[in-house]
Amino acid sequence: MPAPSTPRVNELDIAIGGRLLRTACLRDEYYTALPDPAAMVAALKAARVGADLFTFVQELDDREPHFPYVRELDDMAVLPVTTYKHWFDKQIRFKPRNKLKKAIKLGVQVRPVEFDDELLHGIMTIYNETRLRQGKANWHYGKDLETLRREHASFADRSEFIGAYFERELIGFAKITHSANYSIIMNIVAKVAHRDKSPTNALIAKAVECVAERRIPLLNFGVWGRRGLNEFKVANAFERFSVPRYHVPLTLRGELALKLGLHRSLKDRLPEHWIVAAANLRDRINQRRYREEPQAAATPTEPRVQQTSLESGVGH
Repeated sequence: MPAPSTPRVNELDIAIGGRLLRTACLRDEYYTALPDPAAMVAALKAARVGADLFTFVQELDDREPHFPYVRELDDMAVLPVTTYKHWFDKQIRFKPRNKLKKAIKLGVQVRPVEFDDELLHGIMTIYNETRLRQGKANWHYGKDLETLRREHASFADRSEFIGAYFERELIGFAKITHSANYSIIMNIVAKVAHRDKSPTNALIAKAVECVAERRIPLLNFGVWGRRGLNEFKVANAFERFSVPRYHVPLTLRGELALKLGLHRSLKDRLPEHWIVAAANLRDRINQRRYREEPQAAATPTEPRVQQTSLESGVGH
């Protein structure tokens, strides 16, 4: 598939992809609000950007449909946040609670960190630990420092980084991007070699703590996946939030495709058991290909303590 083009329309970056059916969306649609969809549709048509359809999603905190376009639903994994104490005592399950306690007991410390060269070098060692993560090729493997700096500098004015450390070594990190009414875990990765210390559990806990301190009511942890991919999210109290997604034709071809349901990807149309079988086959092929290296678990993300401060070990 050709790489998406990225024109700028109405001061917003637009990503356009696809072959037979070209579809446009906001380049960072889950992180960038679209204040006036009708104005964007008109501007896209006038700019002749080469797209047949425009798709956009409402913001996470607004699940009531408002626009007169063809509508479907995006399913997101979202944690309603009140306080860290409530999350730890009332929301998460027994297993992640014990893993959080274990992380503290083994000496994992989690704290906010500055976005600087030291952090980037640490992130590079995490990415370069293995060529394979969750059964797929690790596309961050081998990237140079400047590429990582550019990729991780997005939304710098409203993002924070959290680092998980063991004996001064960065063994995991998370990037949390905030808006007024919700926050998003934009990235979370931990070293495979330290999986026994549950660093990702500790990072999730610190993310919840940071969001609660900001009094932000929702924390998003990506999409709500298919069967078998959500156990970790459910155990940590993330819920399925269905948010309206709209599709707007920009050309006659787009209008016809929308009527025939051709705007949906092949993956969305296949039976779930076919997708699971294909993913399992992919995992086996990749594991053979990269079998000489330690592999990250082929689960949604490595599991992300007692209600304690992850930075100091002192209870709240």
